[in-house]
Amino acid sequence: MVRFALTIVRHGETRYNKDKILQGQGVDEPLSATGFRQADAAGVFLSNVKFTHVFSSDLLRAKQTASTIIGKNKFCKDIVIQYDARLRERKYGIAEGRPLSDLKAMAKAAGEQCPSFTPSGGETLDEVRARAKNFFEFLCQLSIEEECQKQQAVLGMAGNGLETLEGKPVFPLRNHCCGLELNSDTDKDTKMLNPNILVVSHGAYMRNWFGYFVLDLKCTLPSALKKSQLSSVSPNTGVSHFIINLGNGDVIKPEISCICLNRDDHLADVNTENL
Repeated sequence: MVRFALTIVRHGETRYNKDKILQGQGVDEPLSATGFRQADAAGVFLSNVKFTHVFSSDLLRAKQTASTIIGKNKFCKDIVIQYDARLRERKYGIAEGRPLSDLKAMAKAAGEQCPSFTPSGGETLDEVRARAKNFFEFLCQLSIEEECQKQQAVLGMAGNGLETLEGKPVFPLRNHCCGLELNSDTDKDTKMLNPNILVVSHGAYMRNWFGYFVLDLKCTLPSALKKSQLSSVSPNTGVSHFIINLGNGDVIKPEISCICLNRDDHLADVNTENL
């Protein structure tokens, strides 16, 4: 059985986020001072998690967030962050660099709702979801290949009379997420999950990715999660955590459990500073 943990974090705030200006892929803004404080807080929040892989969008705001988070980690300071264009924000075409209100006006003029409207030169929601699906299947295949390598290593070590490999601990977020129910068996299984993957990406992209998890892959959700949260964009540095069970290696229909979605408890002190 192949199982892995997946933690997904939105990048920290930029000045364009604060001013409600669309960045998409064409506007590559750095984090603001607030954004760096948010990333610091997320890093502290995740500092005890021993990630085995870290992936980030190759846009600057995501790269800076990923680097800051890993810089706070007790186990992964030297891990190589892998940048992947498949994790970029949705492309908004002619609306990039313009206020969100302009996009809403374009959608209204076209007789469409804003989230599903595609401005000229932008990506459709189906195209964004296809990117997310492609990247997720890549993660599944990576986990399957590493499990095969681990099993081969175990067999080799057993043949030599050596100790077998142990799974690396994973972060179940039990102390941070409401609605999480763990029994002793679940807790035991969770601690043996490996790989343990961190991904840093963007708000609209993540909303589409989570929609793919829930609608297409029938991801189970925490009992306390409200339906409105599924359609909401994650706050900057919001943390979502999933456990993926591939069973016998079925990449197309994995079993996914959402442990928490868009949690921002770690931002309490940061938000207080901004009042």
